[in-house]
Amino acid sequence: MTAADKTQDFQLARSLIEGSPLATLVKDLWQRVRIDWSFATDHLAAAFRTQRQLGSHERRFAAETLYGMIRNLRRIDEALARGGYRKGSGAPDDLRLAAYLVLEAGAPADDAARRYPDVDWNAVRTIDDALRSERDVTRRIALRWSLPDWLAALLVDDLGAADAEALAEALNQRAPMTVRANRLVGDREALAAALASEGIETEPGRFAADALHVIGRTNLFGLNAFRKGAFEAQDEGSQLIAELVAPPPRGLVVDYCAGAGGKTLAIAAALGGRGRVVACDVHKNKLTELKRRAKRAGVTNAQSVRLDEEGWAPPLERLRGGADRVLVDAPCTGIGALRRNPEARWRLTPADLQRLPVQQLEICERALDLVAPGGRLIYATCTVTSVENRNVVDKLTTVHPELETVTAREIWGAERAEPVTDPSGTFLELFPHRHGTDGFFAAVLRRRK
Repeated sequence: MTAADKTQDFQLARSLIEGSPLATLVKDLWQRVRIDWSFATDHLAAAFRTQRQLGSHERRFAAETLYGMIRNLRRIDEALARGGYRKGSGAPDDLRLAAYLVLEAGAPADDAARRYPDVDWNAVRTIDDALRSERDVTRRIALRWSLPDWLAALLVDDLGAADAEALAEALNQRAPMTVRANRLVGDREALAAALASEGIETEPGRFAADALHVIGRTNLFGLNAFRKGAFEAQDEGSQLIAELVAPPPRGLVVDYCAGAGGKTLAIAAALGGRGRVVACDVHKNKLTELKRRAKRAGVTNAQSVRLDEEGWAPPLERLRGGADRVLVDAPCTGIGALRRNPEARWRLTPADLQRLPVQQLEICERALDLVAPGGRLIYATCTVTSVENRNVVDKLTTVHPELETVTAREIWGAERAEPVTDPSGTFLELFPHRHGTDGFFAAVLRRRK
């Protein structure tokens, strides 16, 4: 961020405390999101379509402020409580906004004090110092990094206190902007050069062969390189899952829970436009988006199949027992992607951890019908919980003894697998605080011949 950007952010922060029109917009967005903790991205897009008078800097600041309030809700409320505000079940939105701006946007506490003199703003400003002395690690994590108590406890149980706290901190940061070079257009070096010609600085990813991290803020989707299909926005961890599929030359791959097709397009590119990728999903709108993306990327070896609510469709009958690879990127809690969807933490409940593993196992069993003898089922999630990851794999292999585990080390070799897998080199395990990616898990299971 340039000095001019910082100055403008500082001025905007002060104006929001004073109650500017932009503050009204942010509070309106906050109230809309909080109704059901729906996707903030959708509300921002709708608001910006009508607020055309806003400049790009104001839009960015409004978006960052909204996401920041979502990420810091419990921390804000705890800071205000320690500052003497204890009315009702929570602070008013304008007071929460002021507290956020003081804590995260550099707004002077004196500005907030002039408008809200009954709050001890020094206590608000120093909330992190107070929370560091909290001896109950679960409570400290939940308040400092604004997680539900049950989720903080789950992370501590799964990972231990130190790792859980580091993960919670990482999940509360902005996600990096990462792109995948589309090999059908050019390799990573060619993409880096193309982006540099448009004034975009990048650096290679640490793990995925086609990953580039974009440095700074920019609208990637307005670039010539994007219009030419040279890249897709995709987290480096997601790219690694696509690489773990490792389709054989001219092979048949089924992406069983394809969504909008990020991994479908990566797999199709890895096949060099040969072979066949069948992308399946129950949501028509996602498959429509996949088709648009495939056209832009020059992908000609992918087709889409809409599944019914039971997870099947007539075209799949012809594929029974014939797929070389079946990727199940299963519906999950999405805890590993909280950097991108921070509001999800407030939608989740402990009941989801009872419901989802059952659904995940059922989806895997349906998808298994498509796997050829000697073919592989790749089970993947964007979460970090053992109940959705290893436990599901254990249950699946117990129920289906014809499945055997293929280690990531066997697919990639020990040197490449070691930094991104569990200590045995078996499963892909990625964590934001260790790898800088979103949190992902993947297991590869081969159907014995």
